[in-house]
Amino acid sequence: MKKLAVLTIAGSDPSGGAGLQGDLKTFERHGVFGMGALTLLTVQDTRGVQSVKFLDPEFVRAQIATVIQDIPPQAVKTGALGSAEVIDVIAELAKGFAFPLVIDPVIASTNGVVFMDDDAKRMLVKKLMPHAAVIMPNMPEAELLSGRSVKSHDDFPEAARAIADLGAKAVLIKGGHLEGEYSRDLLFWQGRELWFSSEYFDTRHTHGTGCTYSAAVTVELAKGQELAKAVENAKAYVTRAIRTGLDLGQGHGPLNHGAIDRNSQEEAQRIR
Repeated sequence: MKKLAVLTIAGSDPSGGAGLQGDLKTFERHGVFGMGALTLLTVQDTRGVQSVKFLDPEFVRAQIATVIQDIPPQAVKTGALGSAEVIDVIAELAKGFAFPLVIDPVIASTNGVVFMDDDAKRMLVKKLMPHAAVIMPNMPEAELLSGRSVKSHDDFPEAARAIADLGAKAVLIKGGHLEGEYSRDLLFWQGRELWFSSEYFDTRHTHGTGCTYSAAVTVELAKGQELAKAVENAKAYVTRAIRTGLDLGQGHGPLNHGAIDRNSQEEAQRIR
């Protein structure tokens, strides 16, 4: 049986909600064959990140090059990358990518542990970002990348254009940090501003949301969807995953990577 293959290049979350582990769960839920290359190791749980260990850049390069040579993926995403040297080797490999690249620019953990210093951020912008189909910053990341204040939805367009001016083909700023009736994200793509809205849920079960969202966009691009439709489908999936989040851990519990859509739920109930 032939299956689409998708690769994540990311850090490890031993608690399973985010990072490479969360990406692989998302890939599996969407019916593709998931592969993973590790960039860094963490000690973390739902309460936060305690420590980080960056992997050797050449070891990261070897993982990616070996996997791609054997099983060429239909799309690739990056998560937490760590050092400037790791980003540099990934950027060199990305020059030869014949498939979409999605960047989730994981700069720091929620509790402030830094995954990417200033040198790494400069390397991301200068060498890796131009190879991406889309970069997906949250609001704090959009501030750091654009150099502009991003405190409300009104700030999204200017920040997105500023990031695009740095070389990004498309920018998706995620609005999950803003409470309200709706969760709104802005996609700046092909000179257009496209807004995506979903119901906002006041819940602590949000660990891994950014990783999962970018992983879902990656899957949709691997399946041949255009970017706007890929974002629409991915946001719908993440919304279901948050709505059915898992009551695990003492902190921000994980969302539900196995969430199924309403039609599938109704069909499952009918069969039972």
